[in-house]
This record gives sequence, structure tokens and C-alpha cells, in this order.
Amino acid sequence: MASAWELLLPAVSAPARARGRALQAALRDAVRSGRLAPGTRLPSSRDLAADLRVSRKLVTDAYEQLTAEGYLRSGRGAGTWVGDAVRAARPAARDLAPRSPGHRADFVPGTPDLSLFPRAAWAAAQREVLAELPHEALGYPDPRGLPRLRGALAGLLARRRGVVADPERIVVVSGVAQATALLAGVLHARGMRTAGVEDPGSPQHRDLYASAGMATVPVPLDAEGLDVGALRTAGVRVAVTTPAHQFPTGIAYSARRRAELLAWARSVDGLVLEDDYDGDFRYDRAPVGALQGLDPERVAYTGSVSKSLAPGLRLGWLLVPGWLADDVVARKRTTDLGHPALDQAAFARFVERGDYDRRLRVCGRAYRERRDVLVAALAEHFPGSEVTGVAAGLHAIATLPGRYGPTERFLDRVTAAGVAVRSLAEYGHGVDSGAAERHGVRLVLGYAHLTPARIRAGVRLMAAAARAEDPGAGAEGCSRGVSVAAAPYQ
Repeated sequence: MASAWELLLPAVSAPARARGRALQAALRDAVRSGRLAPGTRLPSSRDLAADLRVSRKLVTDAYEQLTAEGYLRSGRGAGTWVGDAVRAARPAARDLAPRSPGHRADFVPGTPDLSLFPRAAWAAAQREVLAELPHEALGYPDPRGLPRLRGALAGLLARRRGVVADPERIVVVSGVAQATALLAGVLHARGMRTAGVEDPGSPQHRDLYASAGMATVPVPLDAEGLDVGALRTAGVRVAVTTPAHQFPTGIAYSARRRAELLAWARSVDGLVLEDDYDGDFRYDRAPVGALQGLDPERVAYTGSVSKSLAPGLRLGWLLVPGWLADDVVARKRTTDLGHPALDQAAFARFVERGDYDRRLRVCGRAYRERRDVLVAALAEHFPGSEVTGVAAGLHAIATLPGRYGPTERFLDRVTAAGVAVRSLAEYGHGVDSGAAERHGVRLVLGYAHLTPARIRAGVRLMAAAARAEDPGAGAEGCSRGVSVAAAPYQ
């Protein structure tokens, strides 16, 4: 049987000790994939052994093993046949990672520049900790995280973000998503059924609370932050916030609004979840300190390396109030028994040696330049536009003049031109679409993952798509440029 010989030839070239297993695996795969169809008669063990130049016992053992598993069937004097148990070929593994489908320009926010990931420094940290890590550290870890990393994070967060950082209350998690899910589960178990979320805000917050059985109530924002009056009216005891750089509007909560939010939490015996997703990146001044530093017992603080290093690392932290610490740790233990020890040790080393601070400086310089390039490109190609929010983070809000609207038609045009972009209205329930049309086309533009050249090219593409139906747009008021609105909290 020449076809069987060809299928199995790679298997019999394996080392002698592994040859039997390799032959069985090759036969099994040939049946699963359909290359040996049900009902196919296989050569006798003697003939196949001769064709493959292996011992007859090797083939006999393979036939017996696969017959026992149901892949083959045989009868005395009737030969060996492919069985009918396997009906479908094994599907190929699919990649469901959220990636861009190949746009000419992609301004969808949320991703840092992954080409800036410090591969050499990270690899060195991994090698060093693998060499020095004691054997017992490879067992099941403390569900809160390695003490070494929690200590390093406590110092880092206190120094850079102004949090009150007790290493005993830090839980290492696989990103803000897990931190939110853990906290939502604990709050639900304590009888809380509803959380107030910023509107507009991150859709993930709503989904994560829903997965824990909690409903969410959209709470509107004003120029200073979450509307505390609306929060009281909603009757909730949990508020989910991004005070350092609100997503997606880009505002920073004012000092007055921070104080009002904490006063609300105390008055309802409630909790504020502070998602500090990009708090390290501020370009016009030093970053505003975390809300948690003002009242550690009313604020649960979470962050990650998803915007500073890479989301694929799945490394983050949750700093919880004392009254929630035991419940959160218990839920973390039952969820996954703790975060991978080697990754934790490598990141601890990365922080201790100053590599993380250096990386934040490198990224901060790059992202500031890219924001400046985006503002200049908008000034050139969309005269009269306005960029609002603080100069921070990985995205900006741009409001284009009303002549480029309505928003849906603008998005249709630029999408047809190969540009991926999101409108502000896509991030909230309570966004007044009528106001959006009155004030122009409001876009959420991610820029950190794009080089300056790609930013300029992408804005040119958007402008060309807009001018296709608006011949006068490019000729009006070119000297007016883009006005960058003053930040509400400086």
C-alpha cells in the first residue's frame, strides 16, 4: 500500500525509542484527518512492516492500540480496516484575537505601540529570575501574588501614582478585566446588585459586571467628571470611574469632583472602583495622583501593563480596601489558584532594576510626539476642528466641524476609504446624538500604536474621503487650524 507507506514514512524516521508512539500518532492523525477514510483496508502487519522497514511487532502493536481506541477494526482472518468512529476531520485551530482586518489606517483606540516592547530587557529579566528562583517558588503561589512583586508594586504605585500601597492588600491579576470581575463577584456576594458606570465609558465595564450578575446604570459626565447628583439619584453603592484620564472623553476629574465622589461613597457605605488604565502618560504636566490616595477604604484601585508594555502579558494589579481584602483573595484563589510565578518574578525584576520606569519614559516621549502630530494633521486637513480633553494617554477626542456630518455618513465614507475610526457616540448609552450633530462629528482617535507617518497618512485619507462629497471643505478657513481645548483640571 504505497499511500500508507508515504503517510507513515516520517513516523518511522523517529528515534528508535519513540518510533512506536510516532507510528501510532501518525496512523491516528491519518484517520482523524480523513486521509485514511472509514472502510479503508490497511495492509497486513507483515506487508506494512516490510514497506516501512521496521519490525512486524511495531506495526502489530500500533494496530492493536488503535483498534482498542476505536480508530481501527479487525477480525480473525478478515484483515484490519479503518473504523467508523471518527466522522469528521480535525479542525484547524482558529485565532480569535481582536486584530485589525487590514485597514489602510486604523485609529481605533486601546492599543499601545507593541513594537516598543523591550524584548531584550524582558528576556534578560526572565533568564535571571529563572536561574535564581528557588524550586519551591514553582509550586502553587500565594493567590495575591509573589511577595517580591507585591513589594515592588507597592513602591512603584506609591512613587508614581500616589496610592496608599500596602503589599498585603495588593492582588496580582491578569489585567483590569480580571480585577473588575473579581471585585464584581465579591460585591454581588455581599448583596450589591447594581453599579454606576461612566457614560460615555468603556463597554467592557458593563459586560464584566453583568458576568457577575450585577446590572449597570449609566451615569452622565460633565466637564469635571462623573455627575454625583445623578449617581445619588441612581441609588447605587458602587461607581466605576477613570478619574485620571476619563475614557473616552479625555477629561481629568477636578479636585472638587473627586472630593464629592468620595463624600458620596462614605454617605452610602459604598465603593469607587478606580481604573487607572493609562495614568502614567500625561504630556502637559506631571500625572495627577490616584483617587485612591485620598481614601484607601473607599476606593479599589486597579491598573495593568496593557498600555505601558503589552496587553498580551496579562499582568495587572488590584489594590483593595481592608474590608474587601479577604473576600477578593478567596475568590482569586478559587478562580485560578494564582498568577504564573515566572511572569511575576520577571516583572518584579523589571521594576526593581528601573527598566519599567525607563520604558515609561520612552513610551511617554513617543506618544507625546504622536499626539502632537495628530493635532497638527487635523489642523492641516480638517480646519476648524477642536481637540478636547487633557494631553494624556493613548487617544484624543476630535470634534470636526458640522459640515463634515452627519456622523454616520462621515463614518461610512471614511470606512469605504479604508480608515477604521470610532465615534464618541459608540461608547455610551446617554450620549445625545442630537447634540453630536449640532456640535459636529466627534471622534475617538487612538494614536499610540501608529507611527507619525501613518498618523499623517491616515488623517489625509479621512480628509480625502470627506472632501469627496464636500468640495468646499478643504478651501475654508485653512489658517484657523485646530484649537486644543484647555483641560478642565490642570
